[in-house]
Amino acid sequence: MDAGQGLSTDEVRSIREALAAGRKPRVVFTASAGQIAGQVGQVVELTDPNVSDEFVVVRFGRDELPFSPADLAVAPKGAGRRVVEPKPEPEPEAPAVAAPEFVLDTPRVPAQRQEEPKVEQAEKPPARRAVKAAKPKGPAGLTVTLAYADGEWTVAAQQGSKALAKPYVVKPAEALKMVALVDVPGVQEAVEQILGAERAEAEQQAEKLRAELAEIEARLAELREAS
Repeated sequence: MDAGQGLSTDEVRSIREALAAGRKPRVVFTASAGQIAGQVGQVVELTDPNVSDEFVVVRFGRDELPFSPADLAVAPKGAGRRVVEPKPEPEPEAPAVAAPEFVLDTPRVPAQRQEEPKVEQAEKPPARRAVKAAKPKGPAGLTVTLAYADGEWTVAAQQGSKALAKPYVVKPAEALKMVALVDVPGVQEAVEQILGAERAEAEQQAEKLRAELAEIEARLAELREAS
């Protein structure tokens, strides 16, 4: 797998299922992860992707840091495992067969000591620690809703999943001031049409009540004259 592609949606879903089963999938850091590209880590948690793009928490060494799916790729099988190669056993030296010689006039020459070859062990470079700082989570979004239903204007406020203010009734003039802040002609025209219809209905009711009041006053005047 190319370590520069990042995690796909299906791979993120497979990682979430593996975490639910108690496993910690291995991933390899891509080039977008910075200086730790090519290193292998373990996914330990998936946070809410709606809150932050870096919702894949990876354990790398002693650190557990969040990364985005573009910073990671699924590690190939066997990645991150050290293979210990067996050391070759030295072959036994064949005993030297000394030939008979006349040693009366020949000085004894001490045998040269055979030095064993030194095996230098390459020092392993220290693992680079991740330098990517975790981004702090911001506050949840705030939603303020102005609604009209059954002849009443209401306002409600909600932050995330928490209701800050339940819908309460406001005056039409206050609703018109709130809509004026939006500066959208279509919204303002809709509100003005609603207010115009309410105004016409209120005038009709007032005219009807005035006519009924006039009839009552006329009846009252007749009763007074009769008495």
